Amino acid sequence: MLTDVVDKPSLIDQIQRLGIEYHFERDIDEQLEQIHKSYYQLDHGDFRGDELHMVALIFRLLRQQGYNVSSEVFNKFKDSEGNFGESLISDVRGLLSLYEACQLRCHGDSILEEALPFATTYLESINETKVSTSLAKQVSHALKQPLRKGLPRLQARHYIPLYQEEPSHNGVLLTLAKLDFNLLQEQHQWELGKISRWWKDIDVPRKFPFARDRIVELFFWISGVYFEPEFAVARDILTKVIALTSILDDIYDVYGTLEELVLITEAIQKWDVDAMDGLPEYMQAYYKELLHLYEEIGNEVAREGRSYRLVYAKEAMKKQARAFFQEAKWFHTNYTPTLEEYMPLQLITTGYGMLATTSLVGMGDVVTRHTFEWALGDCKIVKAAETICRLMDDISSHHFEQKRGHLVSAVELLMKEHSMSELEAEKEIRKRVIDAWKDINEEFLRPTAVPAPVLARVLNLSRVMDVLYSDADNYTHSGTKLKGDVTSLFVCPLTM
Repeated sequence: MLTDVVDKPSLIDQIQRLGIEYHFERDIDEQLEQIHKSYYQLDHGDFRGDELHMVALIFRLLRQQGYNVSSEVFNKFKDSEGNFGESLISDVRGLLSLYEACQLRCHGDSILEEALPFATTYLESINETKVSTSLAKQVSHALKQPLRKGLPRLQARHYIPLYQEEPSHNGVLLTLAKLDFNLLQEQHQWELGKISRWWKDIDVPRKFPFARDRIVELFFWISGVYFEPEFAVARDILTKVIALTSILDDIYDVYGTLEELVLITEAIQKWDVDAMDGLPEYMQAYYKELLHLYEEIGNEVAREGRSYRLVYAKEAMKKQARAFFQEAKWFHTNYTPTLEEYMPLQLITTGYGMLATTSLVGMGDVVTRHTFEWALGDCKIVKAAETICRLMDDISSHHFEQKRGHLVSAVELLMKEHSMSELEAEKEIRKRVIDAWKDINEEFLRPTAVPAPVLARVLNLSRVMDVLYSDADNYTHSGTKLKGDVTSLFVCPLTM
């Protein structure tokens, strides 16, 4: 179908939205390479009815694939005054494609900066009686969660029923998408069962009653980082690591005394079973689990002849503990950092740098020593993901954290240092989140620093943040939206 169809961009778009793209990566890559060769022709030629949709779709598909195509191509949709033409307002499909294309903008894409509010305004005010139900639903979903920032599995779950409603849908594609979704769901259920048994054996409620008991939510988080069947081992490793990190975070945040925290930090730096002796009982129990998990990871990578990876994973965890400790020290000594002091440390305490590094441990040959050096270094995309994580978390949870008597957030620091109102501070922070997304988009443009599958892990970590935190802290208060997402991905199959 991919080689024979005339409208290749639309078919590629459908395959991606239906969540089956990972079966056809090479074919899609070849087709997009052909489309890229004729990209400059989009600029020339007359303006046709569906052209905004096609130009925006092709632009987005190519940018997603790492082609640094020019956004100047959208100039043709402006009128003589330099504004986007009135004629576009009634083109809902075109506006939706333009809106999705704008999500791939980089620094300096000024035309897309103009296009985004234009497209958003008219999409928010569409007359739903004048468009198909499927299109109206796509619009309202995209305004909440654009494709670039959504998790591919959730997006597919949402899109498959809408695609089915379209009279022109392709039966073969639809059946494949449903089968694929359900088969993968079965695999994820099996993995989640295995991880839940591991978690149960740790006996969190008894040994660590102060810790958040969130293993299903954490598996959701990590299956957002990679959902594909070949990443089963990687998912298992990363879910267990994030689960133990979550307990560690709670030890530093809500339970340990400063004296105890000194001990656990030193023990993690030594990474040696003998370091357990001086620890209080609950910390001994924790330390034992930590060492045991990394020993298991070590055995797993040794089987593949990749033992060197364990060294990097431990290093990332040691760095994590040091950052947690510094944060706890500020809190216990009532020290209020400046924003300049706060941000570098708080980027590390998000855990996103550690997760980005550890996500590589269970991956295949695409990952090398160089990849780990890059991840642990000061790379732009990891920093951007940490920024998105820290600032979105701060916006959505700073009221709740203040009640718990927690460390200040970026919101309070901005208000204090720049005499801003809370609203102004939140606006400034949202601007920084937008800039971080542009950094991520830029890092995908070829030639890339590391292979695209590595960058995809970091992109997906950022997407999980957008899904969980764009409207509230849905992780801490997981009985809300997150419950629905977990159910749709891991509980309810699609009807065939």
